[in-house]
Amino acid sequence: MSKENQYRINREIDAPEVRIVGMDPPELNGIYPIEQALRMAEERGMDLVEVAPQATPPVCRIIEYSRLRFEQKKKAKEAKQKLHQIEVKEIRFRPYTDDHDLAFKVRHAENFLQEGNKIRAIVFFRGRSIVHPEFGERLLKEFAERLAHLAKVESPPKLDGKNMTMVLAPAKSNKHSGADKGGKASKPSSENEAPATPA
Repeated sequence: MSKENQYRINREIDAPEVRIVGMDPPELNGIYPIEQALRMAEERGMDLVEVAPQATPPVCRIIEYSRLRFEQKKKAKEAKQKLHQIEVKEIRFRPYTDDHDLAFKVRHAENFLQEGNKIRAIVFFRGRSIVHPEFGERLLKEFAERLAHLAKVESPPKLDGKNMTMVLAPAKSNKHSGADKGGKASKPSSENEAPATPA
């Protein structure tokens, strides 16, 4: 039985009797011979839908089948949305990153943000470059400005040892909008922390 037709309805139900639930008034709930249950559904202009075939007798509802399918699809969609876990995608820079490389990393960040994920941008200082932390701060601010249409700064640039880190979070209006924007989805990661983009 396909997912599109996961319930037996009306004459497809081969049990001699069924338990009807969900009736209004509730006193109509109970066990009925299959022919009587079918008549009850027909009198109401609805379908007899088997919702728990493993029960004895099988459990059925009298409902419009199209309405039941709509309810099931809605629940499945809501469950899928709840399963989406926000990941933190890491993007790395050197303090002297050129404009071409910055633009490349911005495009990657746009894909991540459109999926509803956060970005941790890190500038790695090596050797004597640490004496000019302002270069890293300027770079991160430029990065944030280019992503301002999709993100907000959750944690401003902060120097920690030889690294400067900034965290960006998706703007609320942008959450789960990747399909609407036509952006390419990044490949889901099995870990909450995605592999770092090479510097």
